[in-house]
Amino acid sequence: MADKRDYYEVLGVDKNASEDEIKKAYRKKAKQYHPDLNPGDKEAENKFKEVNEAYEVLSDSQKKARYDQFGHAGVDPNYGAGGGGYGQAGGFDFDLGDIFGSFFGGGFGGGRQSNPNGPRSGEDIQTKVTISFEEAAKGCKRTVEVNRVDTCPDCHGSGAKAGTSARTCPECSGRGYVNVQQRTPFGVISTQKSCQRCQGKGKVIDDPCQKCRGTGRVSSRASVDVNIPAGIDDRQIFNISGAGNSGINGGPSGDLKVAVYVRPHAYFERDGYNVWLEQHISFTQAALGDNLRIPTLDGDVKFDLPAGTQSGTVFSLKGKGIQVLNGRGRGDQLVRIIVDVPKNLTQRQKELLVELEKELGVKRGAPVGSGKEGFFDKFKNKK
Repeated sequence: MADKRDYYEVLGVDKNASEDEIKKAYRKKAKQYHPDLNPGDKEAENKFKEVNEAYEVLSDSQKKARYDQFGHAGVDPNYGAGGGGYGQAGGFDFDLGDIFGSFFGGGFGGGRQSNPNGPRSGEDIQTKVTISFEEAAKGCKRTVEVNRVDTCPDCHGSGAKAGTSARTCPECSGRGYVNVQQRTPFGVISTQKSCQRCQGKGKVIDDPCQKCRGTGRVSSRASVDVNIPAGIDDRQIFNISGAGNSGINGGPSGDLKVAVYVRPHAYFERDGYNVWLEQHISFTQAALGDNLRIPTLDGDVKFDLPAGTQSGTVFSLKGKGIQVLNGRGRGDQLVRIIVDVPKNLTQRQKELLVELEKELGVKRGAPVGSGKEGFFDKFKNKK
């Protein structure tokens, strides 16, 4: 714990930095230490991991709040600072309402059933997982740890000690509710209320199971293998049927809702199923053209840059984008060319540019939008 650097220091931001400032700082640091740009550099690889760890905490409002209050102890699952209640992912507490409330409309489960001993579905549970940009584009597998309720292995859900069984409640005759009559100024009113003897279950257990204390279910920590589909986007949610809390009285288990968080990439930007990349080139590459190696999700590809390419020109690499979620085909990669104008020229370099300017017949001070050919246009026409 003591040898860990402060996460704000790792990203180089102030403690009061906004979400956008944290994201920009992460992208800058991730690009600086990205393994593709630092092959074989172990120190850069460790810093890249450190940057990702810091961003995973500071980009999550709940984890950030815990970190601000408790430091690393508040977000380390092995430290033991957090509770073990439901709605945790990998030992981290998080507010499920902001992720799932608008999708699922509050709590799960229904009211009193006509048959209290009939099968009932188990409750749904939730978790979240953080993956890389590439993993979201191509899909991946993860194993998540969840807290859930399973059928008691000792009594197999009956709630009664092994060798015994529950009996029909004599108070409500197994209905789970009793009729109550009350005298009022308007006469006698008959109502129904849950049976106090059996707590609305319709059965009473004289000798309860010691493991589950008569509930028929026990809390457990479970590992669930998750197949994250290719093409999933940041903060999307998908469902794993039957991986939630176990049912009651033989009812089906609930589902596991998985919210996916995608870390931003060092130099790729997602736009639907397309991927944007800004490719910086030199002044001479733009004028003369060049054979470039463009990074894509599938690795570098060769690209012939035409002579006279203007800054801001966009080229499309067909089918090099992101897999369509639950469908076929992929988006494109869109490459925006950025021409880097040289700075801090030597005297000799300035002289050469002036000679080139004269050779091309370029006149300085021409009004913008005069209709005259630009520098690169003149160069292309001279060739």
